[in-house]
Amino acid sequence: MSAELDRPRAGERVLRVLRLALHVGFALLLAVAVGRMLLMGPLSWVSFLALLLSAVLAAVYVIGTVAEKRASDGGRGRRALRFDPERHGLAWLGAVTGLWAVLLVLSPDFSWLAFPLFFLQLHLLPLRPALLGVTATTAAVVAAQWAHAGEFHAAMLLGPLIGAGFAVIMALAYQALYAEVTNQREALDELHRTRAELARSQREQGVLEERGRLAREIHDTLAQGLASIVLMSRSARASLDAGNLETVRERLGTVEETAAENLAEARQFVRNLRGSENGGGSLVDRLERACRSVQERAAAQGQELACSFRLEGVPAALPAPYEVAVLRAVQATLANVLQHASASRAVVTLAFVGRDVTLDIFDDGRGFDPAVERARSGPRHDGSGYGLISIADRVEALGGRMDLESVPGEGTAVGIRLPLPDARQAPAAADLPASVPGQVPDAGGQGRG
Repeated sequence: MSAELDRPRAGERVLRVLRLALHVGFALLLAVAVGRMLLMGPLSWVSFLALLLSAVLAAVYVIGTVAEKRASDGGRGRRALRFDPERHGLAWLGAVTGLWAVLLVLSPDFSWLAFPLFFLQLHLLPLRPALLGVTATTAAVVAAQWAHAGEFHAAMLLGPLIGAGFAVIMALAYQALYAEVTNQREALDELHRTRAELARSQREQGVLEERGRLAREIHDTLAQGLASIVLMSRSARASLDAGNLETVRERLGTVEETAAENLAEARQFVRNLRGSENGGGSLVDRLERACRSVQERAAAQGQELACSFRLEGVPAALPAPYEVAVLRAVQATLANVLQHASASRAVVTLAFVGRDVTLDIFDDGRGFDPAVERARSGPRHDGSGYGLISIADRVEALGGRMDLESVPGEGTAVGIRLPLPDARQAPAAADLPASVPGQVPDAGGQGRG
């Protein structure tokens, strides 16, 4: 990127040097012409007139160059804003050329000013009119020298012709350099706009991804805990109406336990957003706790659900995003089993096979038609049905695959396979924050709720 910036800047520096050399050359040649005129001949009204016109020419030249410079810089001041180089440049060139022509008639010493005039004509005029102007200026110089000398010499023709030819070549090179610098500047500006647009798009995409991640975390933790509290509260109210105080105590105990776990989830969620480490224990412990929790909640609701956890292979330390994906998948799926499957048995199997980790969750519940679930592209109108979407998003973000198999009346099986990356390629823990386990949320998905 620095090289891209240096190229137009270097070209601009060259252009500034050439412009400065032109202006300085004009001033020096005018000063030399005035000095020679005053020193080489007797002072007369012609000398005073030439001196006056030289001062006017210098003033006109300085005013035009300063106004053009300010206009090219963006306009500084009200006067500069009223100067249009394209509209007023020709008038300024005509004034400079006219004053020079009068001075040329008064003294041949002003012939030297023809050289910077060549550059001005070639810069301000289109190519054909500029060449005609250069030719006319050269002819005027030759004619003036011939008239003042009274006789013709070859040097009178060769000098102006060589100067005119050199000026044309230099002016064409200047224009080519100017066009190249302009093109590079435009390309660089377009590159900056493209990079800014790309950065803005990336920021917007990052915001959308972060919103999706937060939505999954809130759904899989806080929302599910609150849903469990609502269900237990309704059950406690029904038991209270029936006069079963013992059951009410059990339900309230479950509500208290769930609320405490949900509070822990919220605090852990905040810590994860701040970049704090997770302190929820090993993945195996958390999965076993999730199984015990769903079993206890099933008993509190009067359901007979036996949930067991199995470990196959040698457990390996997983990056935090992988642990979170596995834990959330278990929590969401078991929540569906508890609320919708009417199952008597659920089995959670975590296996480490080579460089892959697999998770299988089976229940012997009522099952459903997977085709109906696949046809649904989003959550339901009531906000439920987000569980499978959340699981699939997490798994796909880690390069894994989720399979769903279910037959009405024969239960449901959810299978997840996650390829483990090398330690150098493992996603950062901040990508998917972990959470304190222990609550079994309502996934609201899996085609049941």
